[in-house]
Amino acid sequence: MASLISSYFPIPGSKVDQLSSHSQKHYFLHSFLPKKSNQTRSKSAQKFKCAAIGNGLFTQTTPEVRRIVPEKNSLGLPTVKVVYVVLEAQYQSSLTAAVQSLNQNGKFASFEVVGYLVEELRDENTYKTFCKDLKDANIFIGSLIFVEELALKVKAAVEKERNRLDAVLVFPSMPEVMRLNKLGSFSMSQLGQSKSPFFQLFKKNKSSAGFADSMLKLVRTLPKVLKYLPSDKAQDARMYILSLQFWLGGSPDNLVNFLKMISGSYVPALKGTQVEYSDPVLYLDTGIWHPLAPRMYDDVKEYLNWYGTRRDANEKLKSSSAPVIGLVLQRSHIVTGDESHYVAVIMELEAKGAKVIPIFAGGLDFSGPVEKYFINPVTKKPFVNSVVSLTGFALVGGPARQDHPRAVEALRKLDVPYIVALPLVFQTTEEWLNSTLGLHPIQVALQVALPELDGGMEPIVFAGRDPRTGKSHALHKRVEQLCTRSIKWAELKRKSKTKKKLAITVFSFPPDKGNVGTAAYLNVFASIYSVLKDLQKDGYNVEGLPETAEALIEDIIHDKEAQFNSPNLNIAYKMNVREYQRLTPYATALEENWGKPPGNLNADGENLLVYGKQYGNVFIGVQPTFGYEGDPMRLLFSKSASPHHGFAAYYSFVEKIFLADAVLHFGTHGSLEFMPGKQVGMSDVCYPDTLIGNIPNVYYYAANNPSEATIAKRRSYANTISYLTPPAENAGLYKGLKQLSELISSYQSLKDTGRGTQIVSSIISTARQCNLDKDVDLPEEGEEISANEHDLVVGKVYSKIMEIESRLLPCGLHVIGEPPSAMEAVATLVNIAALDRPEDGISSLPSILAETVGRDIEDVYRGSDKGILRDVELLRQITEASRGAITAFVERTINKKGQVVDVADKLSSILGFGINEPWVQYLSNTKFYRAHRDKLRVLFQFLGECLKLVVADNELGSLKQALEGKYVEPGPGGDPIRNPKVLPTGKNIHALDPQAIPTTAAMQSAKVVVDRLLERQKADNGGKYPETVALVLWGTDNIKTYGESLAQVLWMIGVRPVADTFGRVNRVEPVSLEELERPRIDVVVNCSGVFRDLFINQMNLLDRAVKMVAELDEPEDQNYVRKHALEQAKELGIDVREAATRVFSNASGSYSSNINLAVENSSWNDEKQLQDMYLSRKSFAFDCDAPGAGMTEKRKVFEMALSTAEATFQNLDSSEISLTDVSHYFDSDPTNLVQNLRKDEKKPNAYIADTTTANAQVRTLSETVRLDARTKLLNPKWYEGMLSSGYEGVREIEKRLTNTVGWSATSGQVDNWVYEEANTTFIQDQEMLNRLMSTNPNSFRKLVQTFLEANGRGYWETSEENIERLRQLYSEVEDKIEGIDR
Repeated sequence: MASLISSYFPIPGSKVDQLSSHSQKHYFLHSFLPKKSNQTRSKSAQKFKCAAIGNGLFTQTTPEVRRIVPEKNSLGLPTVKVVYVVLEAQYQSSLTAAVQSLNQNGKFASFEVVGYLVEELRDENTYKTFCKDLKDANIFIGSLIFVEELALKVKAAVEKERNRLDAVLVFPSMPEVMRLNKLGSFSMSQLGQSKSPFFQLFKKNKSSAGFADSMLKLVRTLPKVLKYLPSDKAQDARMYILSLQFWLGGSPDNLVNFLKMISGSYVPALKGTQVEYSDPVLYLDTGIWHPLAPRMYDDVKEYLNWYGTRRDANEKLKSSSAPVIGLVLQRSHIVTGDESHYVAVIMELEAKGAKVIPIFAGGLDFSGPVEKYFINPVTKKPFVNSVVSLTGFALVGGPARQDHPRAVEALRKLDVPYIVALPLVFQTTEEWLNSTLGLHPIQVALQVALPELDGGMEPIVFAGRDPRTGKSHALHKRVEQLCTRSIKWAELKRKSKTKKKLAITVFSFPPDKGNVGTAAYLNVFASIYSVLKDLQKDGYNVEGLPETAEALIEDIIHDKEAQFNSPNLNIAYKMNVREYQRLTPYATALEENWGKPPGNLNADGENLLVYGKQYGNVFIGVQPTFGYEGDPMRLLFSKSASPHHGFAAYYSFVEKIFLADAVLHFGTHGSLEFMPGKQVGMSDVCYPDTLIGNIPNVYYYAANNPSEATIAKRRSYANTISYLTPPAENAGLYKGLKQLSELISSYQSLKDTGRGTQIVSSIISTARQCNLDKDVDLPEEGEEISANEHDLVVGKVYSKIMEIESRLLPCGLHVIGEPPSAMEAVATLVNIAALDRPEDGISSLPSILAETVGRDIEDVYRGSDKGILRDVELLRQITEASRGAITAFVERTINKKGQVVDVADKLSSILGFGINEPWVQYLSNTKFYRAHRDKLRVLFQFLGECLKLVVADNELGSLKQALEGKYVEPGPGGDPIRNPKVLPTGKNIHALDPQAIPTTAAMQSAKVVVDRLLERQKADNGGKYPETVALVLWGTDNIKTYGESLAQVLWMIGVRPVADTFGRVNRVEPVSLEELERPRIDVVVNCSGVFRDLFINQMNLLDRAVKMVAELDEPEDQNYVRKHALEQAKELGIDVREAATRVFSNASGSYSSNINLAVENSSWNDEKQLQDMYLSRKSFAFDCDAPGAGMTEKRKVFEMALSTAEATFQNLDSSEISLTDVSHYFDSDPTNLVQNLRKDEKKPNAYIADTTTANAQVRTLSETVRLDARTKLLNPKWYEGMLSSGYEGVREIEKRLTNTVGWSATSGQVDNWVYEEANTTFIQDQEMLNRLMSTNPNSFRKLVQTFLEANGRGYWETSEENIERLRQLYSEVEDKIEGIDR
């Protein structure tokens, strides 16, 4: 093993010149021990080619290691051939032993056997061998076949031979495979339809855990009953059940008797031979097992008595003060003798002084045993301090159907940290070590994503698999880390609060003093202050905490030693180089990228510096940044650099000098979880794993960002606790826009008098002053327009203004532990009410109101979009009535202080009497007085539930639970408007089952958006469809919308997803051109690094879909995918499948194109450099034909595909994040790049789909940037909301301006007036300028610098005096920061 762990590992496919000095030396990923320098590069590079060797698949093993051919026997015995297919290899050694023993004592037959792991059947050659093996087989056995595409392969092969085979035995698998069962007259071909108890098990509504339990009960009782029934059918059914008992009993003895029974009863060559077999040896279904115990226990008291009398254990282990760790094991590993990895964990825990209670279950439901053995039946308190599941499966339901609510209920009763570690299932140890992806995607879906829904955390790979024997073996370094971490979590439950040490980590991005405490939507220092006050009250030692949040900021961002405002932060610790090297075993591995320590980041030339401040037992530290954000050369590297010495020193300090019991990462998000390493299933040389070390990691993450939260869970082992984004409000109108709205209402009342024309011309000139002429076609100055056209012009302007007014904005920043007041929740409820929820039988409020006046809300939306004045007006009335009715409802549920009191009581009294319902009262005074009472009542009942959730607050409560070593309840992340289940916050955020998307509803929404996009592009493109669209897939968007943007790609190329029996999507089929009624559009898909990590299965699906479409025999003018793939194949000299590569992302372990870092840090020379970053970092392709090879660089195909794009496209899916709020959107925008790659240098049209409201829109990028500027950056409601947060608010304003420059750089779609108005708002207004400068001088300096940069790069033309004023301001603020008074 040691040699494997430190195998030499150059970067696959890296070009030496491209990596410059960065990687011309040896590159170690798998060892912290430097190798001898005489190893030559070429040799070692050949030594590692494992990621893409052989068949390019994850699973490289071969069934030949499971083949036993009997020696020729002199007795002329018949040969029985058995072929088996299983999910995991744990049966391999047991079956092999059984067959060898039968052949040695061969009295009646010789046995030939060959076994396949279901994953091996992906390989075409292996599948052919499998089909060939079946041709002369007597018996087929299958078990746990739950992956649809492979289940269908097994079904196809076995079906051909089923009638000829003597016996077909399939144990729990997908129904399609279960139907193959055949033993004499017993068959399951009617599975799912018949009334027999057996088939009832498979009914959809049964949870699979219930299924497994009832199956086990049946297995116990049926043979006894069936024994006395005379018919053959009953005897054959009994044989099947006995077979299942033998199989579940898994020991070599059981399997010997199983083979004897089946072959003796069903193989014709043995008819008349007396084959004696014994009954199955039955093991406990559930119990406690310890490798040194004399037997399995069914009673925890008996087990603990034995434990207390152990002679081999020392007194410390027997003492009542030892931590107790519960382990959850799979019985099949124990009975088949494949348990060495379990033994290693038990021994390691005991060696570290912890007691263990290892429990097992024979079925797939562990919730019963957890409650039975881990909870004291008398006191109801847990026997254990933390629990580690070594099965890798969800607590209830294993690989089949899960029952998460049941699992959560059991874990809530237990109330201790719940860790789910992983044994490798589909890969051998070597395959995993050499894979840049890490874990096999199917294992990620089954054993990482599903346990997260139970609240499981820390997916540490603790066991590998031997390619020869198929047995599991412990990975000792990983076992050691798993055991240490589980004991650390257990200690949190046992240690007193006064002694507990907590390291709060804040972020500073981009690195600048004005940015300390960056986090999405969060007022970080006010939140930390509120958390610390609460912890202090609770008994934690927070000595010396300042009086206010402002003083806390001062403490951390100023070096108290310096005389003036210093450019430095407060230094908490100086670590000399020798100490750093002693505490950081991997320090030498970092020298590759950063030279010898201390380096020049977070260092003073001699020491490494840790910034922060300690208060009692709480340390508040500033996490260093990536370190390469200011270096344009490093930003061009296609793979991200390792952390620098200062970064490593920070975590060494927290763990080994400050001795933190837990670290609390504060807000979304830092750099730890985005450091290089495998995507999922870290090894001990992946940087997130080595940096976090053994510290329990608690992480506050924004509830609307489940995708990055999931990366933090999987890569840095975080217990992620959600916080609310600030309550949304409508943007409202201000200045000229407000004036316009007043003019429009006077037009409506006076249009039929003589003043109509005059008002229209005022509307047109005011609209011009507000720069609306880019969004609305306005007549030229002095142009005569007819009275009929008046309405249309006014309607279009009105529609635009309503769009701006009703746009949702999060106002201000959230403070942890301060839920919104009820009135602040009104806008959120209005938006929750605006969506139809057919699955819950709830109609949206706008649709109920539109019906009242005989209209369909969709028609009203369409009319309003076109600017039809009466529809715009009707939509405004509907919007106002919705707000009014909901406000009336909320006012009735609050007390005098504005708090929501017991909503349930209030609601029942409100909902009791039809006439008094506040919404009905409100609507009775509007034109919608006849609205449908019952529909309204159903909707408002739902809104009442939502209101309770919005104002509930558990953010502080959950943090305290985590710090006390309790269970934090899991909950989905996402958009609370689409999915109110995200509330209340303070849950352990999880994503979703990656195989569940796209859903049917997502596919419906996607069609609408794609059709609108193509219509819009046709209108802008002379009636022609775009041949290629370049688009982006984001992780969070696809979680929130259940795969809408993924479905858009599928619909563009004209395919539809096909779900299996369990609702999982692993297949697609083409939609006919007749049904599509348009050509198939070619796509270039850029997946974010986060999407790649979370949805690798879906990338596989997409790649398969595109390649399938490229191979369809269709005319090229109807299939642009095929047209371009054929052209590109010819030009590049490759086959069509490879030329049809369209699914791209970063290299594994790297994220973003780095354009965002370059723009935020002004570290770029020209746009060409930004485009080179995009191409070098985003040109890694996923190949469904060789998924095991991970992401491989295919830059030429990427460039050629992009060069055909006529449109670029992104999605906005929730109100709180728009184009200028985060840098990710422009970081992924290829608009200018495509123009440079196109032969005709034509700029593609850039579109943004906005599905943030029920009325989905497709706008151009420039329209969206303008809408964003009007509703945020230039909107007093927004910037005053931000400034009310003080220091952090100034930074938020600066960030929006920087992101606007980012859009100028990547797309050139920002109008000059946006910069001009921003300058007027923030620089020319002296009072505003003073506020900004005094509140956060560092961020104000960056704001001024950004204005100057926008001008210098040619994005903003303005007067010389404006520029002079900015230069002057810049030197003034510089002096202020340096502390120089002139």
